[in-house]
Amino acid sequence: MQNLESFLNHYKQNDKLPIRLISPNFGHLPPEITSIYCPAHRKPHYFLLFVIEGLTRHGVDLQQFDIKSNELLFVLPHQIHQVPASKQGIDYFKLGFDEKCLSLLPKQYPFLINPLNNQKIQLPPSAAARLRSIFKMLLELLSTMDTDPELILAHLNSLLTEINTAYFSFDKKPTDDKLSQYISFKLYVENNYTDHPSIKDIAAKLALNTNSLYNIVKHYSGLSPKEFITNRLIMEVKRRLYYSESNSIKELAYELGFNDPEYFSRLFKKATGKTIATFVQDLSGN
Repeated sequence: MQNLESFLNHYKQNDKLPIRLISPNFGHLPPEITSIYCPAHRKPHYFLLFVIEGLTRHGVDLQQFDIKSNELLFVLPHQIHQVPASKQGIDYFKLGFDEKCLSLLPKQYPFLINPLNNQKIQLPPSAAARLRSIFKMLLELLSTMDTDPELILAHLNSLLTEINTAYFSFDKKPTDDKLSQYISFKLYVENNYTDHPSIKDIAAKLALNTNSLYNIVKHYSGLSPKEFITNRLIMEVKRRLYYSESNSIKELAYELGFNDPEYFSRLFKKATGKTIATFVQDLSGN
């Protein structure tokens, strides 16, 4: 696995902000730099791909997505991102930015924790046209390193607001109490899943009873809270196995909060239908 943690800092397009925009005719790094970074990696920052015209395929957490005209794919920090070998034949914008940029913006954007499990957003023509305009303005602003960061942040805010609206356009808005509670649940799990919190403790943290929490999580994810936490743990196992980030199954089990490596192995097989050894072997064959 290549270390990408400092990518945006090394190759940022503004003196003060870790942000980078790429289009077919803008922002590409020379091959001697891009060849250092493998085509599949854990994303250290937020990444947006907006396809204006054409079709491309990207992988996110070992799932493949076809992105066509007026569609947007977003990848979150720590997700596995697999990029295609060729970018020819499509018109697009790609944008990378990190938590520092987000912390300077005036509000939160709930789509960035993907509460509805939709990595890909289909944009109506009017929203797609507005997105193109904002991306073009960002490209102009990032063409020089000394652009006032406030101008860049203002347009980034507009961009993320537009995407957030499109993300929730086919479901209830994030102002809905139940969706807000589900988002809080998902954030809590993301920050604490290796501690294996009990459902009772999570419900108490969110000021809910266990039945209410169950109904909310089931409605938005199709899973019980316990299944949701297990799925998050299993996804982390897959990510770490993909890059061989642990020396042994026992070490990986302990890193993820399991005291019993054998139970950890059984849980993985129950959730995936494969032993850890078979999963790793299948990865090697891809």
